[in-house]
Amino acid sequence: MFPPGYIGASAMIQTSQGGSSFTPAVKGLLIANVGVYLLMVMGYDRLMIALFALWPPGLFMPWQLISYSFLHGDSGHLFFNMFGLWMLGTQIEFYWGTRRFLIFYLGCVVGAAAAQLLVGWLSGQMYPTVGASGGVFGILLAFGMMFPDRKLLLLFFPVPIKAKYFVVGYGLLELWLGVFGMQTGVAHFAHLGGMLVGFLMIQHWRGRWPFSTPAVRDR
Repeated sequence: MFPPGYIGASAMIQTSQGGSSFTPAVKGLLIANVGVYLLMVMGYDRLMIALFALWPPGLFMPWQLISYSFLHGDSGHLFFNMFGLWMLGTQIEFYWGTRRFLIFYLGCVVGAAAAQLLVGWLSGQMYPTVGASGGVFGILLAFGMMFPDRKLLLLFFPVPIKAKYFVVGYGLLELWLGVFGMQTGVAHFAHLGGMLVGFLMIQHWRGRWPFSTPAVRDR
């Protein structure tokens, strides 16, 4: 058990929907991602990567802006993305509702794809990108903005830390790794793209900078 205000890495997320630990959109996304991964391990991986991974300009197709997020390179990649989606996404969906949550998640996925395409075009790299990390990083950002003082207790960092500090620290780490290329094979700028689009969407819904209208003073 964790103290009030804590979200533990092994804690069940309870909602008012009959005590279920799964909300509709999160449950559907988990099933879809696991189902696609099972198809890949059954021998359809090359075909699915060729058609549905996010490829750089020249091989890019419009549907890849979404489809790449349902593909994963290995079981560890799938597990950690789905764990983050479940642990944090369930609370965000319950807080916002299913429709807004899906719009937000898919918007972050597309934003992550756009960032990765831009980086690939600028660097000339010609490899495909897969994984739901862009959407999950957007959810992480949303959690930090919606519940800034909620404390996280993670398996790999067993010290309570407020969500707002964890999000800022993780974002800066991704920027550092992306700029200096210290962790190859990871789309750090896609993660940052998902976070950036997530931030802009939340600010738009809140009517805050950079979407707020300056107040007009009475003369």
